[in-house]
Amino acid sequence: MKEQYFTSDSINTLPNDWYKTYTDPAKVKIQPFRIETAALLVLDMQRYFLDPKSHAFIPSAPFILEKLSKAADNFISQGRPVIATQHVNEEKDAGRMDDWWSELITTDHPLADIDPNLKNKTEKIFSKPQYDAFYKTDLFSWLESKGIKQLVIGGVMTHLCCETTARSAFIRGYEVFFLIDGTATYNKEFHQASLQNLAHGFALLTTVDRLLGEE
Repeated sequence: MKEQYFTSDSINTLPNDWYKTYTDPAKVKIQPFRIETAALLVLDMQRYFLDPKSHAFIPSAPFILEKLSKAADNFISQGRPVIATQHVNEEKDAGRMDDWWSELITTDHPLADIDPNLKNKTEKIFSKPQYDAFYKTDLFSWLESKGIKQLVIGGVMTHLCCETTARSAFIRGYEVFFLIDGTATYNKEFHQASLQNLAHGFALLTTVDRLLGEE
């Protein structure tokens, strides 16, 4: 099931190919990116998914770190918020997670921490118990207090927490921008399936360079 589809080379080619495949040019014109109304949301970039020794290691995830860091630096330089989530569970809030996965990421799990480089760029971290970053968190009220209209989503896993949160953000009225080269999951098929589904009615797909006007 696991596959390293992003490498130091393919991270700069595959996302552009997928952008051309799944993007409707008409939608891009309807919702141009406006960083003055945007926040960057980075989901679950924890050592649990980044450490090769972890059973949940995502082989392509290390290759999106540089892209996410670049996006974060740009947002910070323009005074825009960079926020993150950390997925942690206890038995009382795990719900069906306990059935689907071999273990829970508890608050004291040795691999629960967010990648330190990204953590240092983050204004706010929300702990979440489920795939949806809005579920049982203060994310929505925090974004509303900042006047956020556009939400840029990156992190892991593309087809689980990232896709679920993108759909949830759309339902709450946000214009969603989904980072093709700032998200990763277990294999290329899962990644592409999310891109195709989201582009049809939930989010505008983009690469980090395209978002920042460098492409």
